[in-house]
Amino acid sequence: MSDPNPYADDSYKWGPPQNQGTPPPAPGGQGYGYPAAGNPVYGYPQPLSGPPAQPPGYGYPAPPNAGYGYPGGPGMVPAGGGAPVLSIGDITVMNDSVVTPSGTMPLKGAVWTATDMSRTEEKIPPVAIVLAIIFALFCLIGLLFLLMKQKQTTGFIQVTVTSAGRHHSTMIPAMQPETFAMVMSQVNTARSMSV
Repeated sequence: MSDPNPYADDSYKWGPPQNQGTPPPAPGGQGYGYPAAGNPVYGYPQPLSGPPAQPPGYGYPAPPNAGYGYPGGPGMVPAGGGAPVLSIGDITVMNDSVVTPSGTMPLKGAVWTATDMSRTEEKIPPVAIVLAIIFALFCLIGLLFLLMKQKQTTGFIQVTVTSAGRHHSTMIPAMQPETFAMVMSQVNTARSMSV
C-alpha cells in the first residue's frame, strides 16, 4: 500500500517525451509563468503609450479615475453641486437635481410616487398564552392576559422618481406602522420642490 496507485505503471504516456528525473525545460529559458523577453502575452502588463504617469507622492493616494462612482476626471464637480436637501432611501434630492445610483436627473418636473407594500399583524404573544393558562388554574383573572397584543410590521415602501426620461425606484423597509407616513412626508417635500 505504499504505492499511491498500484495499477499504474511507471511509463510516461501523455504529452511530449520526457527524460526520467529531469524537470521539463521552460520555453525560451525563462522561469515558469513569465513570457519570453520582448514578447508580451495576453494578461501580462503591456507598455503604456504616451508619457509615463508620475506616481503619487509618498503617503498620498492616487487621484481617482473616471469610471463607476466617479462622474469625471480629477477636479470635476458632480452635477447639481451643493448640499443634499433630502434623502429617501438611495435617492438624494439636491437643490436642482435628483441623484440616484442610476444617474442624475433634473429636479424640475420630477414625478414622485410612493406605494405602501407593508402590512401590520396583531397577534397574542406566546408569553400571554402561557401566563393565561397558568393563572386560569388559580383564578379566572388569568384570562386577562389574553388581552395582551403584539403588533409586527413587515414589508417595504416603494418610492419611485421619474424625470427627463429616466426612472429610479427604491425600497424602504417598514419597521413600524408609522413608516409610510414618515416616507410620505419626505415624498411630499420632494414633490413641492419639483414644481
